[in-house]
Amino acid sequence: MSNVVKYAEIKPAASCRYDAVSLGEVMLRFCPGDTPVPKAPVMRVYQGGGETNVACGLAYTFGLRTAVLTALVDDEVGRNIRNQLRAAGVDTSKIIWFSTAGDGSRFSTDGKGTLMNGINFTYNGKGVIPSSTCYYRAHTAVRELREGDFNWEQLFGSPRSNSLERGKEGVRVFNTGGIYTLISPTSSGLAIEAVKAANQFDTFVAADLNYRSKVEPDKNKARQINQRIAPHLGFLVGNDSDMSDALGYETKVSKEAGFEEWLDAYKVTIRKVAKDFPNLSLIGTQWRGATSADTIDWGAVLYDTLADKFYTAPVRKDVPILDRTGGGDSFTSGVLAALLKGKDLQTAVEWGAAHGVLVQETPGDITMVDEKQVVAEAKRAVAGTGVKAVR
Repeated sequence: MSNVVKYAEIKPAASCRYDAVSLGEVMLRFCPGDTPVPKAPVMRVYQGGGETNVACGLAYTFGLRTAVLTALVDDEVGRNIRNQLRAAGVDTSKIIWFSTAGDGSRFSTDGKGTLMNGINFTYNGKGVIPSSTCYYRAHTAVRELREGDFNWEQLFGSPRSNSLERGKEGVRVFNTGGIYTLISPTSSGLAIEAVKAANQFDTFVAADLNYRSKVEPDKNKARQINQRIAPHLGFLVGNDSDMSDALGYETKVSKEAGFEEWLDAYKVTIRKVAKDFPNLSLIGTQWRGATSADTIDWGAVLYDTLADKFYTAPVRKDVPILDRTGGGDSFTSGVLAALLKGKDLQTAVEWGAAHGVLVQETPGDITMVDEKQVVAEAKRAVAGTGVKAVR
């Protein structure tokens, strides 16, 4: 599509109220740490969601202005999720709330849980025991959202405006992802409406394929939906398995391959994707080589389709991790933060890799570290030095 915004065309900050807005699901996560869920007497509670994690990372870590588009039931759980989003620095004023009045109106439910806020129980894994997640999301409020529920013209503002117009807001980057787009019969329609509107108002669009078989076990259905969304994207995030499961592009490489062997195969795949979707100006992903549930190798790649040039971050070897959730989301927010701050693509992939590994060193879906720590970790990896104590 000729009107899809390229990464070099992101609108200036002064013309927009928001640096980034995310459309997606957000859940309350119960985490038992090192104890499997069936045995856990105590759990920590976090908010998290594949798409909204990006907004949190951009806001808290990189100090950018973000908001989330989602829906919650107006109860104690919903307000806990909202308050955690606020703590991350995210504007929650765009959340659509379903009241528990049961009055039959469009955004209303009852007080007995007919609609609910999504929750999940995520075990980090340990050694040879893999991480696992149990979801409760079949009757969540966010699944009820559909086309027409958001005023895109008011949100995205005017095309190429140099200043904010009265009654309009403006967004520099819009992101969504494959979890939200497959979550209900109406979610893909809303996502497609959103990405079309974003391009109409000159907003750069990013999406992470983020395929989850527990969301949509039918890969053919997932591919059909993602192939309708992909023509409206400027930045596509997806590893080799996502490209296959969610978009239909197979990467011929062993699961045991190291980064360099994997990268050679992945380059072939994403060049095919770029040819089929010439609207894309960036394609990229993090790479995880897991030797156990709590030790990984970690790398990242970013492909500039316009220049046919690849950028990679230094591969981190044998990194002990605490919580693998959110690595891809933090990679995406690291890359987008660099673009929004006018950095080059080499810096972008290094920030993405650094932020992605840091989130796995901290509990929860998001890092809650500051930009200085991301920059320091990126520099450390480039220099190949060890970790020094701060005294």
